[in-house]
Amino acid sequence: MGKDHKKLLNNLEDLRKSAGLTQQQLSVKAEVSRKSINAIENGIYIPSTVLALKIAQTIKCRVEDLFKLP
Repeated sequence: MGKDHKKLLNNLEDLRKSAGLTQQQLSVKAEVSRKSINAIENGIYIPSTVLALKIAQTIKCRVEDLFKLP
């Protein structure tokens, strides 16, 4: 995505909270640091395809529900 990554819409925080998970709980289940989850939620870091799939599987949604282009 290069420099246009800030245009990526991110619903991770809302979906994570709806799933009843803390950042720490999600990070353990997705096998990534809590800081990575925080950075994704704040739009600082765009996860790899593998990580996005792990997160979606953990919170039982589609990757398209997590991330969207405007």
